Amino acid sequence: MKFPYEEFDLSRIRTFPLKSRASKVRAEDFARPYVRGAGLAAFLEGLPRVLAAADFSAVVEAILEARASGGGIVWGLGAHVVKTGLSPLVVDLMERGLVSAVATNGAGIIHDFEVALGGATSEDVDASLGPGRFGVAEETGRLLNRAINEGVAAGRGIGGAVGEYLCHKHPQHERVSIAAAAWRLGVPLTVHVALGTDIIHMHPDASGQALGEGSLRDFRYFVSSVARLEHGVFLNCGSAVVLPEVFLKAVALVRNRGISLDGLTTVNLDFARLYRPQANVVARPTEGIGKGFNLVGHHELMIPLLAAALIEGSS
Repeated sequence: MKFPYEEFDLSRIRTFPLKSRASKVRAEDFARPYVRGAGLAAFLEGLPRVLAAADFSAVVEAILEARASGGGIVWGLGAHVVKTGLSPLVVDLMERGLVSAVATNGAGIIHDFEVALGGATSEDVDASLGPGRFGVAEETGRLLNRAINEGVAAGRGIGGAVGEYLCHKHPQHERVSIAAAAWRLGVPLTVHVALGTDIIHMHPDASGQALGEGSLRDFRYFVSSVARLEHGVFLNCGSAVVLPEVFLKAVALVRNRGISLDGLTTVNLDFARLYRPQANVVARPTEGIGKGFNLVGHHELMIPLLAAALIEGSS
């Protein structure tokens, strides 16, 4: 049957007082204008208690509470964190006791190693691929593979092997190396590689035995770090695939051993929301026992802001 053109009768619509309605945003949650010269603490305090700003404040609080209670703070760092010049901030947080362990991928340790060695990293792939020059820097392939091969043979994981190597060789830019700082400070650094994905695998000195054994050893070290995260925090900064997958498997092993991870807070910090970080970091590991957060933004802005907030909050 055909319906007629007929206006709906609104005369008997029921209303209720505005003040009786539950509202998600209230005036007391609004931002406060920044006053010139007020300082960072005033800026942070003036952020609105709404959406991402509220999540940011909750993440800062969770990290500071984890440090105070001994719950642990594990930072997962994609290579982009190093490439955007944030290594000095990570090292500073390590020195301040705001990092319990660090995990990275193969590209992360390569960029860190190149920065320590020569003060520069991140080649122009487009310009170097055509002429056949991509990924074949001599020192990176030879020396980093040497550090891994020798360190793993001595019983280290890849993270410990590279950190020890840098601390013994004292390259010019050692001070801004996350790997060197981790070894110097006794902070566990684990490196999780996918064979064939990193430029050092192109070098004749690359050893599948060392890379595989060292990465598997680091995975087991990482699981031990995750097992200590009851009322702790795990941050995934910029890894879209490897670290979210590794973290999920670590959580699975920890739960298998009967460790609940109650009070776990997870944070994914990247400039886009992607499936694996959302599922394997934010949602699945915290379901029923903790909270997961997405902080969307560029690393070169968000990580300095987070670091500054942590420093302000811990002083």
